[in-house]
Amino acid sequence: MDRVESAADDPFVVHRNLLFTVAYEMLGSAADAEDVLQESWLRWAAVDPSTVMAPKAYLVRIVTRQALNHIRSVSRRREDYVGEWLPEPLLTAPDVAEDVELAESLSIAMLTVLETLSPAERAVFVLREVFDVPYDEIADAVAKTPAAVRQIAHRAKDHVAARRPRIRVVASEHERAVDQLVAALNTGDLQGLMDVLAPDVVSVADGGGKVRGAARRPLVGADTIARYLVGSLAKLTGAFHAAATTINGQPGIRLEVDGELAGVVAVVVEAGLIARIYSVANPDKLGRMGLEVPLVR
Repeated sequence: MDRVESAADDPFVVHRNLLFTVAYEMLGSAADAEDVLQESWLRWAAVDPSTVMAPKAYLVRIVTRQALNHIRSVSRRREDYVGEWLPEPLLTAPDVAEDVELAESLSIAMLTVLETLSPAERAVFVLREVFDVPYDEIADAVAKTPAAVRQIAHRAKDHVAARRPRIRVVASEHERAVDQLVAALNTGDLQGLMDVLAPDVVSVADGGGKVRGAARRPLVGADTIARYLVGSLAKLTGAFHAAATTINGQPGIRLEVDGELAGVVAVVVEAGLIARIYSVANPDKLGRMGLEVPLVR
């Protein structure tokens, strides 16, 4: 195959969105995922495609190995991170939300849970549970036996099940809670915030040490969080506006000050109330919020 004359047919180009999604699921960072794809492309470019029987599986294996290497290289960077570290949010197209299982796996809440897995557990869980990769192919990707992979998959699945939201919320209920939160934020309505927050709601903010006022530790309780939000809004010197958007395949909120993006908010909804809030204001993590990112499986 001539890579130059048929670039559009190159398996790497054909499967690029899938490969990016795999890398992003494993890393929680679009910037790191792009680095992994670049490294993977260099390795693919050195391969004669005619010798590869299953290009898609071969490429997923390359990306998985590079992602595992990358996880180890960025672990210290995340240990030294100022405040809470949250995944990099992505503006996603409507078709991502239509694939309920993919959207759930990409949610900020789920990616945060995946951060608690070991690198091998995360790779195995993502490949098996999200992309339905056969055990023998996963074994090749993570350099373990199929039997070991099955054990890792079982352990990772139990770990995730114990930490993920137990009730799957319908999209309309999620959207309604987000709309209520948007309205309360735009009016600074303390009672409106209290009405949409669960009593034991937890708020986690990621300012990366670069945003004044961003809480560096989780806040707990509806009253504490509502008063904190109203107080923060009162301190702003510019015009504030919140708007509903789609973040990682789920209803979320875009925050603007004087028309400029200042942060995004993702939430977990339980019984019609917001049980968890994830706020990302670190400017280094907001670069993908201007253009929809195609994520597929």
